Amino acid sequence: MKLRVAVLGAGSFGTTVAHLASRNAPTQLWCRRPETADEVTREHTNERYLPGYSLNPELRATASLEEAVREADVLVMGVPSHGFREVLEQVSHHLRPWVPVLSLAKGLEAGTHLRMTEVIREVLPEHRAGVMTGPNLAKEIMAGYAAATVVAFEDADIAHQLQGVFHSGRFRVYTNHDVTGCELGGALKNVIAIATGMGDGLGVGDNTRSMVITRGLAELTRLGVAMGGETATFSGLTGMGDLIATCTSKQSRNRHVGEELGRGRTIEEIIADMNQVAEGVKTSRVVMELGAKFGVDLAISREVYGVVHEGRTAAESYRGLQRRPGAEHEPD
Repeated sequence: MKLRVAVLGAGSFGTTVAHLASRNAPTQLWCRRPETADEVTREHTNERYLPGYSLNPELRATASLEEAVREADVLVMGVPSHGFREVLEQVSHHLRPWVPVLSLAKGLEAGTHLRMTEVIREVLPEHRAGVMTGPNLAKEIMAGYAAATVVAFEDADIAHQLQGVFHSGRFRVYTNHDVTGCELGGALKNVIAIATGMGDGLGVGDNTRSMVITRGLAELTRLGVAMGGETATFSGLTGMGDLIATCTSKQSRNRHVGEELGRGRTIEEIIADMNQVAEGVKTSRVVMELGAKFGVDLAISREVYGVVHEGRTAAESYRGLQRRPGAEHEPD
């Protein structure tokens, strides 16, 4: 018997994951806007978030949370971190017991500092919580380019079962037990992507971009390990892989934010022009709070925070990075 999948959130990646799952299992996509649900079901498109791409005709969509989840065997949360808990609390009234919950969100909850799987465990304590993450640019996946992701659950049996649900064509799914490390890699790299984008907007050059990405990886690894992740995880798909894609792709929302900051626009202007969430904007504040909590120096993240939340310019930020004292050995 095929597992029935519910995907909540019809943004670019949520829709893409629903499209992939629908090739292997009956899948319902929940959309906030009824007109989007009608478009997905009848026209097999989502022009707002995936313009020009066709969706699997077997995929069905609804604007009703109850309808989306009441018969689901797997719940996929494609909701951004700032609305994650609210939607999950609404879902709790309709979800059957013991259904595993898979997060797609690459952010941390403001105020609590919780990862999304920790939010799931708080709201739905009887449900297993996991994450799907990696270098997954939605439009490239929809175009059929080869890509890979990681499904991480502490329960290996659930991870392997879901591996078959989402594997499709050139989209390869790996499994991992390190939920903490996988989840933190996806959240923390967004801040480094903003830093990289700022440099691109300023025109600082390839050497500087390489420096920021490499030292950014060391920075997120230090914090991730301090928070309980495994070192090896951050050199894999959910750490270095996701970081490279997010820092270098023109499709990256967080890199785009940084690039526009580098060109002199304000964060308010940039966000007003975007129709999707750049998680790194909010995560930069949480990351600095976590760095203070765990005693981890976060030089690059600190400069991003200064630009996004304290009114500094990108040019001032990069001068701050360049003034850092040298060292006899490359730091860990």
